Amino acid sequence: MAQKGKINVSTENIFPIIKKFLYSDHEIFLRELVSNAVDATQKVQKLAVSGELKQELGNINIDVKVDKEAKTITISDKGIGMTEEEVEKYINQVAFSSAEEFVEKFKNVDGGINIIGHFGLGFYSAFMVSKEVEIITKSYKDAPAVRWVCDGSPEYEMSTAEKTERGTDIILHIADDSIDFADEYKIKGLLNKYCKFLPVPINCGEEEVTEKDAEDKDIKVKKDFIVNNTKPAWSIAPAELKEEDYIRFYHELYPMAEDPLFWIHLNVDFPFKLTGILYFPKLKKTFEVQKNKIQLYSNQVFVTDNVEEIVPEYLMLMQGVLDSPDIPLNVSRSYLQSDGNVKKITSHISKKVADKLGELFKNDRASFESKWESVGLFVKYGMLSDEKFYERAKDFCLYENIENKFFTLEEYKTKTEVLQKDKNNKLILLYTTDKEAQDSYIQIATKKSYDVLSFDNIIDQHFVQHVESKHSDIKFNRVDADTIDKLIEKEETAVSVLSKEEEESLKKHFEETIKLEGVTIELKALSPEDMPITITKNEFMRRMHEMSKMGGGMYSFMGSMPESMNLVVNTNHALASRILKEENKTALINQLFDLALLQQGLLKGSKLTAFIERSVEVL
Repeated sequence: MAQKGKINVSTENIFPIIKKFLYSDHEIFLRELVSNAVDATQKVQKLAVSGELKQELGNINIDVKVDKEAKTITISDKGIGMTEEEVEKYINQVAFSSAEEFVEKFKNVDGGINIIGHFGLGFYSAFMVSKEVEIITKSYKDAPAVRWVCDGSPEYEMSTAEKTERGTDIILHIADDSIDFADEYKIKGLLNKYCKFLPVPINCGEEEVTEKDAEDKDIKVKKDFIVNNTKPAWSIAPAELKEEDYIRFYHELYPMAEDPLFWIHLNVDFPFKLTGILYFPKLKKTFEVQKNKIQLYSNQVFVTDNVEEIVPEYLMLMQGVLDSPDIPLNVSRSYLQSDGNVKKITSHISKKVADKLGELFKNDRASFESKWESVGLFVKYGMLSDEKFYERAKDFCLYENIENKFFTLEEYKTKTEVLQKDKNNKLILLYTTDKEAQDSYIQIATKKSYDVLSFDNIIDQHFVQHVESKHSDIKFNRVDADTIDKLIEKEETAVSVLSKEEEESLKKHFEETIKLEGVTIELKALSPEDMPITITKNEFMRRMHEMSKMGGGMYSFMGSMPESMNLVVNTNHALASRILKEENKTALINQLFDLALLQQGLLKGSKLTAFIERSVEVL
C-alpha cells in the first residue's frame, strides 16, 4: 500500500526557491546525481572488501540513459541502495527550517549559484530540470525495494517496488522549460565536463567497435560507451608514471595543443590534501592570460575551471588539474577568498613551481635555456607579481643577449662591469626591443664592444623597471637612449675639427631649421666613421610614454605630451663641415634630420613622402 506524506520543511514552496537560486548553473544537476551514484558505489565496494556484503559485487558501472521520446533521464547505480527508513531519513527530511532562512543565509552568494551541498541538497538539484522525479532503490540489506515519487511540490508518494537488483535508479521526467537536456549528445557533453575523471565507470549510450570473431575476422559490435577515465594521471603515484603517460594525459585534457615543455606532479598530504599535475605549455611572446586552462576537482569531481582565487594570476599561464578534497564541491568565491586551506594551497603551488624551475635550471641548463622563450615569459610575470616568487626566481631568471647567449643577472653584471660603467660608476645594461628596427643603434654599441640584451616580450618594459628597483648599482637603457652618450663620454673623446665659432654657427643653423617641440640639439666630437646625426631619447621619458600607451595608470597623462629627443650632431663627420659651406643649409639639415627620424622609425605619412621625393631629386 502506498504511503503518502509531506517532505519535512516548514514552507510549502521550497522547490521553486531552489530552482530560482540555482537556475544560472542548472546543468550541475547531473554532476550532483552522478556523484551521489559514485558515492553509493564506492560504499558498496568497501563493504565487499570488508566482507560485509553477502552477495556478489558484480558489475558496478553507473548507467546514464536518455529517452528523448519519453523525455526522461535515468541515472542507475549498483551501489548500497536505500531501505524505506533511509529514504525517509535522507530524502524526506530537508535539513533546514524554512525557505526564509534559506534565502537569508544565501542571498549574497555569487549569482545565487553553488548553494546545493550546504544543506545536503544534492539530490534536490534534480528538480531544477524536472517536473517529476522517481527513485527506485533496493538496499544491499535484506529489505524490500522502494519507489519514491515527487512532482516538485512538498507532496511525495512512497511505495514498495519490483526492483530485484541492488542499487538505485533516479528517473528524471524533464520539464518543458528544460527539454534540451533530453538529448544524449548534450548529456554526454555534461558528463565529459563534470564527470570525466570520476573513479567509477559511467556508461552513456553505445559505441561501435571492431572485434575478432571465432574465425579471426573483423566484425562490428556495439558496446556501452564509457565516458570517463577512472584513473587519471594525477591520481597515480609519480613513480608509476613515465614521460609518455604525462604527455598522453595532457592531450586528453587539451587535444589540439602542442606537447608541453615540462610539468609538475603535486602530491601533498599535510597540512592539506592536494594532488594534481600542472603543465608548462609553449607560450608566445605576446600573450593574454589563459583563463580556464586549469581545472579544479574535489575527489575527481569537477568543481570549476575558474581558479583565480586558488591560483595566482601569473600561474594562470600554466595548464592542468588540481584536486583537493579540502575544497568543497559546491564552493563560492567568497569561501575561496577567506578559507585558510586555500591560501596554503596557493602558497604551496607557487613554491613548488619555483622549486621545479630551479631544479631544471640546475640539472640541465642547456635544456632550460632552449625553453626560455616560453618559460621566460612566465618567470618574469611571476617576478613582477609576487615578491616571494621574485626571491626564488632571481637565481634562475635568464637574460638573453643579441648573440642568443644566456646569463643570470649576476653573471651578466660580471661580464659587462669593466666596459659598461658610466662616469658615475653605475653599470649600464643596454638592450633592444626590436633588433631589426634598432639595428643601426645596435651597430653603434657593438662597434664599441658594448653588449646588448634582447628584451622583446610584451612585459619586458615593466620587468626592467622592476629589476632596477631592486638593484641600485645598475640601469637598463635601450640602445637608442641618450645614456649610450654617457658611456661614450667616459671614453677618450675625439677632438672636434671645428672651431668654437664654427660649432656655435652649426648649432644655430640646426636650431633655426628644426623648430620642433621636445627636440634638443647637442654637438659631440665623435669618430668620423660614426653617423653624422643620431637621435637618442631620454630613457625615463621614453618608458613613461610607452607605459602610458599600454594603459600605464599614473603615467597615462604622458600620452598627450610630445616625446622629447636629443639630436646629436657629430662635429667630426665630413657633412658637418659641408653644412657650414653649403648655400642651401636648410635642405641638407632637413635631409639629415629625416634620415635620423627614419632610423628611429619616426618618419611617417606626408613627411615620409616628402623625404622620398626630395631624395629622388637629389639622386
